[in-house]
Amino acid sequence: MTKPAKQLRGRAARLSQLLPPGPSQAARTPFVLLVVVLLGGGLICLLMLNSALNEGSFRLNDLKKQTTELTDEEQQLQRDVDDRSAPGALERRARELSMVPGGSPAFLDPDGKVRGTPTEATEPPEPAPEPVRQQRAPLAPPAGPTPSASTTASAPASAPPASAPPASASPPPAQPSPAPQTPTQQTPTTSGR
Repeated sequence: MTKPAKQLRGRAARLSQLLPPGPSQAARTPFVLLVVVLLGGGLICLLMLNSALNEGSFRLNDLKKQTTELTDEEQQLQRDVDDRSAPGALERRARELSMVPGGSPAFLDPDGKVRGTPTEATEPPEPAPEPVRQQRAPLAPPAGPTPSASTTASAPASAPPASAPPASASPPPAQPSPAPQTPTQQTPTTSGR
């Protein structure tokens, strides 16, 4: 029995010389390869997700800008519609098309009776132009000499003013002054706005 054990030892020793010394490298290589592939795949997926988010952000900014422009355009169009549908604008455009206001209408009852008397539409008379009102010039100051502060201060104190009437003379007759009038202003006409 000692012989086969020696032989076994000899065979195991020879087989162990064929195998590389230390732990097996063959079992470690696939694991390292698997970890590298998983890390690389995760990094690539993360980069693709980040670029997709950035692309979505740019698209969102473009859509917000387009929405703002379209909202502004809608508001401008609404203002145009409001301006054109104002009563004054409708009347002006109807007159440009030679349309006239309708006469009084008649209505039919459910039983067939006519209510009201229909009249034909006739062209209304042209409104008379407003007379041009002239503004009056402001009233001139009284014709008599009046001492001003500058002439009184420059005249000597002892000498009486040359234009002053003597004290014994009667005052000149008073002239009736016209009532002060305020200038009238012409009010502009508007077209219904």
